[in-house]
Amino acid sequence: MGTAERLAGSEPLPRYLMADRSEPDYEIILEQIQQYRKSLIGSSYYYIRIDDEIPCLCRIIPGGGKIFFHEVVDHHKHGISEDDIHKAIKDDIGAFTLPDHYHISPHIEKKLRALLEFE
Repeated sequence: MGTAERLAGSEPLPRYLMADRSEPDYEIILEQIQQYRKSLIGSSYYYIRIDDEIPCLCRIIPGGGKIFFHEVVDHHKHGISEDDIHKAIKDDIGAFTLPDHYHISPHIEKKLRALLEFE
């Protein structure tokens, strides 16, 4: 996992950086994810991004027309398996114009809604 250290016996989550260490194009991500309403769960939007060949479930919270908060989510804590993530990528409709970005599947959406809708 690169320079990340192993903490308390668990693998650290991958960092969300572009290969050239620049920030991702948050405005395009937000614009495209808002067009896919099933990605909105509670007050957050969820999507999948592949970073260094590792698929990551990501969450953004918009505020004032921009991204207020962004994080890589530990999908295992939400009952989402690696197979769920890979199936979502395989079955994606290709709506994101950014490479390596994918919408969550209906199955992942259902799991997230069951856990998070009423928080």
